[in-house]
Amino acid sequence: MPSPETPRFPMPTPRALPKGFLALLLAFLVTLSAPQSARAQDLRLLMIEQVGCYICAAFNRDVAPAYEASAEGARAPLIRADLRGPLPEGVTLDTRPFVTPTFVLLGPDGAEISRLTGFPGEDFFWPYINEMLDAAEASPAG
Repeated sequence: MPSPETPRFPMPTPRALPKGFLALLLAFLVTLSAPQSARAQDLRLLMIEQVGCYICAAFNRDVAPAYEASAEGARAPLIRADLRGPLPEGVTLDTRPFVTPTFVLLGPDGAEISRLTGFPGEDFFWPYINEMLDAAEASPAG
């Protein structure tokens, strides 16, 4: 019978990990925990609206809450600006919108990538927005 100090099964001797292994493992785990690419996180959807716009009110009531909770909303969070007010800091548009609502997809630098003028209804909004997002994420420069 083995003595109480002698383990029944031999314990393996610890080996040194290759140099840089822990740094590589940490980088891998951080990459896995990131929910989206940095590129997708940098996209934003700017909604241009104005007081008294009944279509804007309908969008805000019926679609905006679903958008903010959707995969599309995670890809490009919704921000807002008034038609006659200043644009959010760092935003550059090709032309100033004149119709509300207007939805402008913004890139990481705040520049306009694409836009949807007006609100075509919920059934058409989602496919248009997905097409805009897919094109922006597929573009090597966008």
